[in-house]
Formats: sequence, structure tokens, C-alpha cells
Amino acid sequence: MNRRSALRLGLAALGLGAVGAGAAGLTGRAVGGHRGPARSLVVAAGEPGGFYVEFASLLAARLDADLGASVRPTDGSRSNLELVHDRRADLGLVLADSAATATGGGPPFPAPLPLRAIGRVYENYMQLVVAEEDPAGAVADLAGRRISLGAPGSGAALFGERLLAASGVTAAVDHRSLTEAAADLAAGRLDALLWSGGVPTPALVALAAARPIRLLDLTAALAPLRSAHGPVYQRVVVPPGTYGHRAAVATIGVANLLLTSPALPDDVAAAVARVLVRAAPDLIPPSAVGTQYLDLRSLITTAPVPLHPGAAAAYRDLHG
Repeated sequence: MNRRSALRLGLAALGLGAVGAGAAGLTGRAVGGHRGPARSLVVAAGEPGGFYVEFASLLAARLDADLGASVRPTDGSRSNLELVHDRRADLGLVLADSAATATGGGPPFPAPLPLRAIGRVYENYMQLVVAEEDPAGAVADLAGRRISLGAPGSGAALFGERLLAASGVTAAVDHRSLTEAAADLAAGRLDALLWSGGVPTPALVALAAARPIRLLDLTAALAPLRSAHGPVYQRVVVPPGTYGHRAAVATIGVANLLLTSPALPDDVAAAVARVLVRAAPDLIPPSAVGTQYLDLRSLITTAPVPLHPGAAAAYRDLHG
């Protein structure tokens, strides 16, 4: 696997004119063997130390030679939805359950957001972490205890609220970044933290080195979650040895979508889609274990968000 070292991290100022530049800013450049647009794309990612930023940085590095691209760190899915909708970012990584809420106009979105997908890129693993010596064996055992459900506006925060409701659990809930939550769990100031990301997540590997950890099996809540929120949730397995634990751990997975605005020009969307297909081996973060979906069959499965017409045309062209 090609592990790129020249990864670009963009700041908010780079995204202020993102999609608003529109087609007027396009000129011809070769993108993946095609004449494509020359413009700078902003990719809304996630927290430093997480899978979103790793993947977005690899994608930006591949796009940068032809389109120009930078990564904007964020708190996660809800922030990315807002940035894409407000056209302060061109692309955003968003969990499918958050996307379904946004397109349906559910809280915290007062009205449905018009969104389009470039592709379904990989699976996020919901990871509920406790110290190895903690007696908790299931979500129910965390009733009344101190839990971080992820940063405000993150996909973990939305899922965590649903997980506790589906499990009938009331806890002392806080919302902290992964870095803060890991430090607090290591110091004994938290009993559990929820993280949504790839496996293994580097920050959790570092936590396990400081204080041995375990993941809790979340699948007892899968049926009520699917009943209440649809088929966006599915059973996945964290391989043995991921964070030092010997046995595999079943948990819940949610597909991650690369989303954009309907205003993104068709040729830009097509150029990004071609990179997802042609550069797939170089877009797998070094830390990833079995989380990749980057093939044509899975890329086009973006429900509940329809494919952007430009991306759909590119996939038809590549498939044919």
C-alpha cells in the first residue's frame, strides 16, 4: 500500500468559497486520464486521530495534483453536513444514519437538506470502550455511570443517544473529543467512551498502551435500533487482537458516505468518482482492518442519499 507522507490539512479559511466558486472557476486539466476541472476542493473530515481525517487526507493527496484539495478537520458528521449544505466545503464524510436524519428533516435539522453522494466509501465501527478491569459486560451495565458519547455534532453522539434509548439505559452522559475522552478514561475520570471510526483507531491503540481496554458487544441493541431507525445499522466484527483483546468482538457498523451539494459541477463530481475507483488501493488508511468498500458495486450503494449525476455518469463510464 502506498502510504503518502505529503498530506495536506486545510483550515476553515480555505473553505469559504468552496462550492460557491461554481462552474465559472473550471478549466481543463487531465484528471485520471480525462480532461477535468482545475479548482480547489475542501473536504470536511473529522477529529484528528480518527479514520475520517486519515481517509480524507489520502483522498486529498490524490486529488491535489489535478483538482487541488485540502482537508478541513471537524467534529464529525453533523458539522460536515452543515459545511456542505452551507457550501463552505465541497465534500464531506458523513455516516449513513446522520445522512438519513438530514435528508428527512429530523432533529437537529429543521428542514430536509438537499444532498448528493459521490460514493459509499467504507464502514464505521461503533466502539464502546471500557477499561479492561471494568466489570461492565454490556451497555445495560453502564446505567448511571460516566460515559462520553463523542464530540457534539459527531456521528457517535447521534448513535450514542439512540444506543442508550434502545438499551433502556440512563447514564451520566458527556460529549468530549476522542483525545479528551481517551485521556479521561485512562485517568479514571470516565467509565466508558463511544467512538465511531475505523479499526484499529490510532488514538485507541495509544489508549490501550497506557491503560488496557475492552470493547463491549453492542449487538443486543441492533434489532431495536433497526426497528426504530431502519437498516442503516448492521452487525460487524472487530477482529481479535485489535486493541490487545484476544477474542473478536461483535458491534454495530454504519456505512460512511462521501457527500456533496447538488450545486457541485458534474465534471468535478465525476473526477472525484474516478479517483475513488482508480486509486482505491492508495485510499486505504494504514490503520484500516477490513473496513474498505472501495469497489464499483459498493460505491454506488449510497441510500438514503442519491448519487450525484456526475458521479453516476462516471461510474457508468467506468463500468461500461
